[in-house]
Amino acid sequence: MIEIKNIKKSYGDFHALKDISLTFRTGETTVIVGPSGSGKSTLLRTLNLLEVPESGILKNGNLEVDFSSKISKETMMAIRKETAMVFQSFNLFPHLSVLENVIEGPLTVLKLSKTEATARAKNLLTKVGLADKLDHYPDQLSGGQQQRVAIARALAMEPDFVLFDEPTSALDPELEAEVLRVLKELASEKLSMIIVTHNLDFAREAADRMLFLEDGKVGFDGPTKDFFESTTDPRIARFINSITI
Repeated sequence: MIEIKNIKKSYGDFHALKDISLTFRTGETTVIVGPSGSGKSTLLRTLNLLEVPESGILKNGNLEVDFSSKISKETMMAIRKETAMVFQSFNLFPHLSVLENVIEGPLTVLKLSKTEATARAKNLLTKVGLADKLDHYPDQLSGGQQQRVAIARALAMEPDFVLFDEPTSALDPELEAEVLRVLKELASEKLSMIIVTHNLDFAREAADRMLFLEDGKVGFDGPTKDFFESTTDPRIARFINSITI
């Protein structure tokens, strides 16, 4: 479980997160939506300290960070080992093969043997439909394939939570569908995921919970069905209609 309390984050005069408190439960898929500039990516990046707020508290399992104090490198690394981030730009190592990209973290961070790391990587690449691409390099893959490698790389670290920041926004619809099929399968397996996306069709099918952010504040936090079918908030209704149309 990840818990944040009274998180505030600013960039100069712009207040990206305004006193946000949330709990992310293990085994759930949470989808975060909202207009551009609402704080979605900032919130996501706060959870593994890619962004450091000015104040508030982050709890991840037995780890706790008080942002009013200086964060040690050891604490930061411990938090990041509990989460894995998948970005919209795939961030693969271009000089490493698909297999080498996936085993890099388990070898260097988790200190697995090469045999164990390779076996884990092959299983995950099979899961994401890339068992035949082990020896390929990133520039030999489509964007959708590269993103699936990035997902396998994140899963290889066996994090408590996987964080996805607009994982399909750089892809055309056909390649996007490849990645979304993998995410839906992971959601059905009750992997703990937090996903920022604009794809409401995917959210409707895969999310256990919806968060709607606007102007650095939480406008909705609840079950997916309630978000799409029961909300009486006219702002959310307008957002859903604008994205759907």
